Amino acid sequence: MKIYTTLTLLSLLITFSCSKPKGPTITQENIVEVLTQYGKENPENGVMIETSFGTIKLKLYEDTPLHRANFVKLIKEGFYDNADFHRIVFEFMIQGGDLNQKLKYRIPAEFNPKYFHKKGALSMARVSENNPEKQSASTEFFIIHGGQYSEEDIDIDAQNLGLTLTPEQRQNYLAQGGYMELDQQYTVFGELTEGMDVVDAIAREKVYDVDKPLKRIPFKISLIQN
Repeated sequence: MKIYTTLTLLSLLITFSCSKPKGPTITQENIVEVLTQYGKENPENGVMIETSFGTIKLKLYEDTPLHRANFVKLIKEGFYDNADFHRIVFEFMIQGGDLNQKLKYRIPAEFNPKYFHKKGALSMARVSENNPEKQSASTEFFIIHGGQYSEEDIDIDAQNLGLTLTPEQRQNYLAQGGYMELDQQYTVFGELTEGMDVVDAIAREKVYDVDKPLKRIPFKISLIQN
């Protein structure tokens, strides 16, 4: 008969009390149905990311419902509890996730011409190979750091990429910067509302092998009122 010490029982109690309830299992076959229903039952659209550099706050878009619901579900289930910003490229983006965990589904693209990769845009990563529909990865996300554009840069890139920018988008790229090459290629599903200085600081961190930070950059992510 196994005898549990007080310390063991306390450890078990902490383990069970800290575990987060899991929602419905997502497969490639049921993803739209499950995330649509989950989104109706979980309407949160505010996110806070705490790092040693400071706090980032984001709002999730209502009209990218599958991506919003998926992100909320991952946060609520504790998927990102051991995640970090593991890929950083100055004047491009900072990418977050947990490379030790994989989920076997992709999210259907939700491109919306009014959402673009301006500085501070929240977008979902994806693989390029064997992905003609440009479906998003299930868990890897990134925040645009971006670089400045000149009028000439915008004209050339928009023509080469087949993009039609609104006057507001054009002005945003001129004044704030971003990464136009990703527009209508990766799904933007939110944007930063606070903490661009934190994104700037993380993007300036030293890297090795092109984009891997020398020091681990862990974060704590939670849902907040927006």
